[in-house]
Amino acid sequence: MSAIVSPYFLTSYNMSVVARGIAFVGLITIAQSMLMVLGELDLSLGVIGGLCGIASGVLMMKFGIEPYTAMLLAIALGATLGFANGLLVTGLRLHSLVLTIGTAGIYGGANLVLTRGVAITGIPQQIQYLGRGDLFGVPVPFVAMIGALLVATFVMVKTPFGRYMYAIGNNRGAARMLGIRVDLVRLIVFVAAGALAALAGVLMVARLGTAQPSIGDTWVLAPIAACVIGGVATTGGVGSPIGAILGAGIIAIIENIIVLFGVSPYWQGIVSGAIVVLAISFDAISRRYLRGEAA
Repeated sequence: MSAIVSPYFLTSYNMSVVARGIAFVGLITIAQSMLMVLGELDLSLGVIGGLCGIASGVLMMKFGIEPYTAMLLAIALGATLGFANGLLVTGLRLHSLVLTIGTAGIYGGANLVLTRGVAITGIPQQIQYLGRGDLFGVPVPFVAMIGALLVATFVMVKTPFGRYMYAIGNNRGAARMLGIRVDLVRLIVFVAAGALAALAGVLMVARLGTAQPSIGDTWVLAPIAACVIGGVATTGGVGSPIGAILGAGIIAIIENIIVLFGVSPYWQGIVSGAIVVLAISFDAISRRYLRGEAA
């Protein structure tokens, strides 16, 4: 249908644009899907990605740290911020949705403290390939996303740890009774989610060639919508990262069509928000219907 309404949709250039666009949101989507399987939701992941992207730029340009080392340190920072989220959630027994609203504000404030709202320029050319380059004709960020997807899927489908995740998402109390170290599993997943968000942030810096304070601003609604569209239950225990990425692909294609039609990009936020509302509403209605059928 997209190819019919626009002759530019299936061009190699446009497919490369779509793939590169999916990659960054896709990394956040994988992280969010893992948390949602646990029954958690982290609204600070986009902000963590932005802050870690800024941190990599600061380390490179202000402290003179070797670019690849700076990127690794920024990813380690993301894991640390994820650990902080997980520790607060498990320690205070708060719902992650409530807590991460607050931590998103903290991390966003730290971003502005580091940059004062001004982009960090002069990112070395040697790492820009990671954001702009291709590997066998495939955008490097997309390759990184596929790598993360394969690892996450393998862990969740083929390992005991993955089975623990689904057990916790289905019934946390029962999982504890079975001897599963529930809080440790949740903590590890928060750490992994923070690292994936940071990876998205540093790859975006490599793509832009600058560390923009606005990185991550649009990585809140789209990943949640992608997860729900891809069959990840908001209540936990159901779904997979593969389904979530398929959902991200649907959203990316819709947004690409909007661009091809020449519609104002300001409408993209409205479309993303509407998709979230429709997807969550459909998910809730369908599960209520299935529960009624089962009864």
